Amino acid sequence: EVQLVESGGGLVQAGGSLRLSCVASGFTFDDYNLGWFRLAPGKEREGVSCLSSSDGSTYSVDSVKGRFTISSDNAKNTLYLEMNSLKPEDTAVYFCAADLKSDEYGCPGPRGYWGQGTQVTVSS
Repeated sequence: EVQLVESGGGLVQAGGSLRLSCVASGFTFDDYNLGWFRLAPGKEREGVSCLSSSDGSTYSVDSVKGRFTISSDNAKNTLYLEMNSLKPEDTAVYFCAADLKSDEYGCPGPRGYWGQGTQVTVSS
């Protein structure tokens, strides 16, 4: 069974940090484009940070550049998102995703594998 399970979310004050983890089962990361997406109330899904399988390059949405870092540990089949200098506008449910296909930024395509999400709440 293919599964992606996120963890590490929680409540943090503005300026604080969190590290999200995503553990995959049923497949291995090697050939997959990997990424983190988020959903906030009343907003559409947003690609936050991605890791391309083709060349290992990373992509981050402008609003998190310099604050968030994506990384993977293929031996553990785990994807991470290190989030620093958190802002209230970062509050959302964060999802990890994996897909053999990618979009123009190297992010997983829409028909790949998705986790259940982990809630991140940043207080002001």
